[in-house]
Amino acid sequence: MSEQDNKHRNDIYGDAPERREGANAAIPAATVVLLRENPELEVLMLHKTSQIAFGGMWVFPGGRIDPEDYPPDGDVNAAARAAAVRETLEEAGIVAREEAFVWFAHWTPPPGTPKRFTTWFFAAAADSHDVSIDGGEIQDHQWLRPADALAKHAASEIDLAPPTWVTLFELARAQTLEAALARFRARPPRVYETRIGKRTDGVRVAMWKEDAGYASADATREGGRHRLNMAPGGFAFEYDAVDY
Repeated sequence: MSEQDNKHRNDIYGDAPERREGANAAIPAATVVLLRENPELEVLMLHKTSQIAFGGMWVFPGGRIDPEDYPPDGDVNAAARAAAVRETLEEAGIVAREEAFVWFAHWTPPPGTPKRFTTWFFAAAADSHDVSIDGGEIQDHQWLRPADALAKHAASEIDLAPPTWVTLFELARAQTLEAALARFRARPPRVYETRIGKRTDGVRVAMWKEDAGYASADATREGGRHRLNMAPGGFAFEYDAVDY
């Protein structure tokens, strides 16, 4: 386990036993944001088949943490890294090196989500750009500039979940692969425990703890903003309470 993992291991869902219980407990999972320069910064996106979780969405390689991913001491952070390596090979045919991973975020959806995954997000340079998909769970892939992926989503050409959208937003602010990784290394992993509210116009809003409306799940509350407005015509990110 890296020094960064050890420092922040108590800040995340995985080390809170009381939050791993109950009928709607979130399933631990891990994902890897694979990056390359071609010559501009690009990220590997996978298109999931419609019959599975997150069906039809464009995602990063990843999946649930399996029992065999855990080391003897039960360290969930080490298990997340092992799962990320395994899932990247299974879904994209790429061998990833966990020592190259930068853990930059942890996402947990709200309790009302039908199938919840509490997910470690890692970023890494892709050692190989040769992608191999099975045509089953993953039906397509593309290397995309982050800004292009966001534009495709705004044009309703692809579907993205909020964690994917926010990650792409951050990546789009970096000009190079090393700049993107340096941005993630420079801060502790950011924890997103999502709450959903609605604006007065009915638009659904995903909010995080820095947002003025987070505690009450009241999207109309005035104050600082850390939220994603999920309007049918395109997402809009507000983040004046957080440094991006």
